Amino acid sequence: MKKRIFNALAVLTIVALLSSCATLLGGQVSECQRTRPAAGQPAREIRGAALVADILLFWPGAVIDFATGAIYRPCNSSNTTTIRIN
Repeated sequence: MKKRIFNALAVLTIVALLSSCATLLGGQVSECQRTRPAAGQPAREIRGAALVADILLFWPGAVIDFATGAIYRPCNSSNTTTIRIN
């Protein structure tokens, strides 16, 4: 009985450590990942592999990734719009 409890706790610990794949493995979250796009701007792209891993391993990890913005792909110069004021 004690061995089953220990095994269950070990599995839960491993799953909890592997959750939030994008938050743990995605690197630093940029400002454009944290902010929502304005009306009329394209939606942010999602890291597909991180989303699938979150859903398969521990679905509350997906909630954490969306809350931190880590699930979104980092912005590059082609995704951002530069506004110049002359």
